[in-house]
Amino acid sequence: MTPRPVTASTPRSASCDGVAAATDIAEQLAELGARYDAAPVYPADSMALIVKSGLHRTFAPVESSGQPFEDAVQRTLAMLDVLRVIGRADLSVGRLYEGHVNALLLFGWYGAPAQLKMLERSLATGGLFGVWATEPAPGVVIESTPTGHVLKGSKSFATGAGGNRHALVTARPPGGESQLVIVRADDPARTDLSDWRVRGMRATGSGTYSLDGIEPTRDDWLGKDGDYQRDPRFTAGAWRFTAVQLGGIEALLTEIRGAMRPAAREDPVQRARFADAVAATRTAYMWVRECALRAAAEDPDSVAFAQMTRGIVERAGLDVMEAAARITGTYSARDGTRIDKITRDLSLYLRQAGPDYARDQAAQAWLDRDPWGSSDALW
Repeated sequence: MTPRPVTASTPRSASCDGVAAATDIAEQLAELGARYDAAPVYPADSMALIVKSGLHRTFAPVESSGQPFEDAVQRTLAMLDVLRVIGRADLSVGRLYEGHVNALLLFGWYGAPAQLKMLERSLATGGLFGVWATEPAPGVVIESTPTGHVLKGSKSFATGAGGNRHALVTARPPGGESQLVIVRADDPARTDLSDWRVRGMRATGSGTYSLDGIEPTRDDWLGKDGDYQRDPRFTAGAWRFTAVQLGGIEALLTEIRGAMRPAAREDPVQRARFADAVAATRTAYMWVRECALRAAAEDPDSVAFAQMTRGIVERAGLDVMEAAARITGTYSARDGTRIDKITRDLSLYLRQAGPDYARDQAAQAWLDRDPWGSSDALW
């Protein structure tokens, strides 16, 4: 079955060419997403569309030929809308693109002039980046050698492994905190996707990638020890993947509306379910937008707000997936429908990085202070 176009109203941000570019390719990404879901491989054609549209450099530092924005707020709102549009089209591609955007931000925050030039050269030739932090024990370490340094260990859940050109990986130097290292990410000999047998998010290729024997130079060390996990940027940055997830929820809501039969539209119970789905989706949008703006301001309290936002988006996703099943019945489980694909993708994507723990940390922050107090920046 050919996927229906992504027809939800297109969000617009202040003077952002990227939003128009994402909208222009959304339908093609949705169609390609069905193909890559059926035969899970790295979505090369989809990512080529991202590159051809110029979206791979939109949010790069200006020094690396990224798009200039009026200020951090306008840049953040544009990023929010682009991530939503791509997430609406295909959550796997949205996850890959969000990782690339994360890498661009890290270059902007911590990159030396020579590294920004390297990034510019890579983007000019279509280079895409990932950010890999998850690892099996004992983790990735940087060992000293007589001639320099060598990496030892591997990364797991390495989105884009074998497909993206580069990745920023966390590694632990002797006696130091986590250090970001720039490595090649497209070596098939280092890539193992054999365990990535999942119902959803298939095309992300989130397998394992061996870093054993890679000898980074000092030019490959991005920033200082501990920069990657420095808050509020690290935790508050979760707003970006919630924006992609939100796009998937919005697309699912659109599909529910299109699939509702006349009998369901005339049934007040089903209309109430649809109304609840609309409310859940819109509530998630308001939280994600507020979270993004707080992160842009680097507000210290944006950490707790981001942790709570993750739970809000998760709840919205679960509620809209349930609504899809109850309103459209067995149609929602039919192979080849976008409702089925989005549901499978969302069900996995919402598991990212301990949502229950994040919500608990947010609850503790709210318990530590009165959220309605006039001097409380959390609210």
